[in-house]
Amino acid sequence: MSRKNLPLLENVEIESIAAEGKAVAHVDGMVVFVPYCVPGDRVDLQVTRKKHSFMEARVVRVVKPSEVRCEAVCRHYGVCGGCKWQILPYSEQLRWKQQQVTDNLVRIGKVALPPIEPILGSESEYGYRNKLEFTFADHRWLTPEQMQERVPFEPGLGFHIPNCFDKVLDIEDCHLMPELNNRLRNRVREYALSVGMTFYNEHTHEGQLRTLILRMNGAGEAMVVMVLGEDMDEKGRGLMEMIRTEFREVVSLWYCVNRKMNDTIGDQELVLYAGQDHLIERMEDLRFKVGPKSFYQTNTVQAQRLYEVAREFAGLTGSETVYDLYTGTGTIAQFVAKKAKQVIGIEYVSEAIDDARVNAAMNGLENVRFFAGDMKDILTHDFVREQGHPDVVITDPPRAGMHEDVVEVLLAAEPDRIVYVSCNPATQARDISLLSVKYDVVRVRPVDMFPQTQHVENVVLLNLRQLKAANEVKE
Repeated sequence: MSRKNLPLLENVEIESIAAEGKAVAHVDGMVVFVPYCVPGDRVDLQVTRKKHSFMEARVVRVVKPSEVRCEAVCRHYGVCGGCKWQILPYSEQLRWKQQQVTDNLVRIGKVALPPIEPILGSESEYGYRNKLEFTFADHRWLTPEQMQERVPFEPGLGFHIPNCFDKVLDIEDCHLMPELNNRLRNRVREYALSVGMTFYNEHTHEGQLRTLILRMNGAGEAMVVMVLGEDMDEKGRGLMEMIRTEFREVVSLWYCVNRKMNDTIGDQELVLYAGQDHLIERMEDLRFKVGPKSFYQTNTVQAQRLYEVAREFAGLTGSETVYDLYTGTGTIAQFVAKKAKQVIGIEYVSEAIDDARVNAAMNGLENVRFFAGDMKDILTHDFVREQGHPDVVITDPPRAGMHEDVVEVLLAAEPDRIVYVSCNPATQARDISLLSVKYDVVRVRPVDMFPQTQHVENVVLLNLRQLKAANEVKE
């Protein structure tokens, strides 16, 4: 069916929310997925895609808003592509995230479940992020309404609109980070335009200003990385001086010249322009050095609460050998180290392991060891024999979940407990199903790291079934 023949659906009632955050309705026996609306809305929908069993659509008119709908805080809502759930009160966001976890574990995991514990909500609904990246564009993206009003094409600094690498929405306000992000970003744009600096073009790969990266720690200190597409010149140095002198919060100021086709800087040389080369983040009595390339959870306060849940589920007494898989910069490993005999962290990014070792030394932890390499290559049967049998495994894999070879080694090693931390309940449920040949799910607790979005973390405790049977015999 051609795009121009796709139907208009009138007075459709939105029923629920699907796993990826889109709202769901049913029309003529077909599922319809719709962004930017909430259960209880009655809407007119323009179908944008039609398949045999489902349709995708966009809202053209809200006929009657849901009783639970609220006003979006951000002026860029619906265009930016982020924070899609702003029109849901936070209590409703938490309810649907809890349901998302339950649905995935039941539908995909197909294992016996205990009562799922209440989701742990974030103390801050806005301003919780400690890192944002903004993109420069020589022509900012305009909405259809702006095009009709003949708004001029001008350079912009903001976020990519969804699924478009070359279209950047100019951002005036972002509420996900403390207010410094707005003052700094808007001032950088103003200064750059005033002195005639060029903004990057993704097609020609020309332009001096490419990306602005901002980090902040809990003490309100900031790190700025200016990513350039061309060599630093007098105008660039003037911009760096402006940031250094006008923003006292910026204690670490860097720049980088990136001439690659993509905007990642992990393999690029960074130059410290002014200040110190790191920020310090704190969790309990631990300190973590965060550099310009370091990975660190983007919601610091809620990350600590997530780690507290993982540590509680691990049930450590001080005598255990703990494996921390996908350890990143070793934050979870160090968070549990004082309650374990030894902790072994494994991570495929070697720079992250370098950070982990530095942080462990800074925190005086001598019972942690870190190994760098692909998880399926490092975590082998030989590795387990050489490093010692794990009593507890904590695993926090990327969204794709664990490789089947890793699952196989865990099943062979038979740790007493596996604490599975996941940012994707669907792949977590898949892996739990594979582990269910030997493990029972005994605790589940979702944790919300990203208010205003559909994303949710989930922590699951799995107990070795043989251990459970042995305990029952003893009783």
